[in-house]
Amino acid sequence: MSPTTAPSSKTSGKASPRAGGPAGAPPRDRSIDEGSRGLLIIGRLESPVTTYYLILGTATTLVAIGLIMVFSASSVSSMLRDGESYSIFLRQALFAVVGTMAGAVAARVSVLWWKRLAIPLLAAAVGLQVLVFTGLGYAVNGNRNWIGLGPISIQPSELAKVALVLVGALVFANKGALVGQVRHAILPFLIPVSVLVLALVLAGHDLGTGLVLLMIIAAVLAVAGAPARLFVGAGLLGAAGVVAMVLTSGNRMARITNWLSPECRLDPDGACGQSVHGLYALADGGWWGVGLGASKEKWSWLPEAHNDFIFAIIGEELGLPGTLMILFLFGMLSWACYRLVMRTQDRFVRIAAGGIMAWLLGQALINIGAVIGVIPVIGVPLPLVSAGGSSLVMALFAIGILLSFARNEPGCRSLLAARPSILKSSLAVLPSRSSQRRSR
Repeated sequence: MSPTTAPSSKTSGKASPRAGGPAGAPPRDRSIDEGSRGLLIIGRLESPVTTYYLILGTATTLVAIGLIMVFSASSVSSMLRDGESYSIFLRQALFAVVGTMAGAVAARVSVLWWKRLAIPLLAAAVGLQVLVFTGLGYAVNGNRNWIGLGPISIQPSELAKVALVLVGALVFANKGALVGQVRHAILPFLIPVSVLVLALVLAGHDLGTGLVLLMIIAAVLAVAGAPARLFVGAGLLGAAGVVAMVLTSGNRMARITNWLSPECRLDPDGACGQSVHGLYALADGGWWGVGLGASKEKWSWLPEAHNDFIFAIIGEELGLPGTLMILFLFGMLSWACYRLVMRTQDRFVRIAAGGIMAWLLGQALINIGAVIGVIPVIGVPLPLVSAGGSSLVMALFAIGILLSFARNEPGCRSLLAARPSILKSSLAVLPSRSSQRRSR
């Protein structure tokens, strides 16, 4: 072959190793590909449906983990009490179904109707809370905060959490910039609505729920834009009220004293036995846990293992990854709520979402803090995870409200409508009747 002969067809179309593409094409820049991939991820995070699916996914995962752990933590106590290892789990599963249905209905309610339902829900919550002090009410562990209606028990304070969030959002959305004035920030949400609900709950000696309600009230005021001096005065007044309730209750005073006593916190058979065994469970779990269902503390050593101290059983059986997963999921749920608060243009949605975020995250922090010994045992469940009908149903109802708000984010409703449902996607793989006829 002479020097001027053209290259053969076998080699003319091959890419040069250094070129990274077809002959004559410029080399591919990997930094451009990585940048495009990063922009694609950011674009997906900025999608109008991201908030919706974050709330739905994290809540569903927490409920699923909760059902599994309730079954594991309650199997021994269920066997001893009912002769069946799954009785508490079945009841919790039933509440999960009811709560899911309530959340699904709530997710379809428009923002306008949530504004209309705020006052009726508050009236229902106050009315039910008053019934606690009648013959229908009864006490659990010293807290008179329950209503017995035959085989059904209701905790009205859970409905009061939702009512406070919605009423506060309604009041301050209508006030607008007037919230910056102390008088408008106090009336009528702080006085008389919040004071009335708090007084009814605290009259039943339920300090744990009272603290959660205080966190909700503070979050609603903060998101609405109440002046800072109001928080100083209200904070001092609230702290004085909590101290007064502790000093006037022998049970609460004993809890504080025991929590501060190093000797008590080292005695597994003393007054601090529940806290000590909770720490034992976390210590036994170590890095990787003893395995699902293999807890030792649930064998009548740790009281309320499936309820207030379920986080300890999670740490014992699933180890550090299990506890970090719970923290991560609550963190993602909080970030989704914060994202909803920052992206919406509706003041009602912004304030209500902030209140629900404070409710779920604040209650989770109180529960986990009590389990790990950072704060005294107060007696509030871990939202969406612990056993408890009223707590689970109303938490899922609140998740449904958040989903309703997320659906109204600009562009979200149209994107959700354009996507086929899970049922339709599943049925799409089945052969249709027309295709079966043609195959015949």
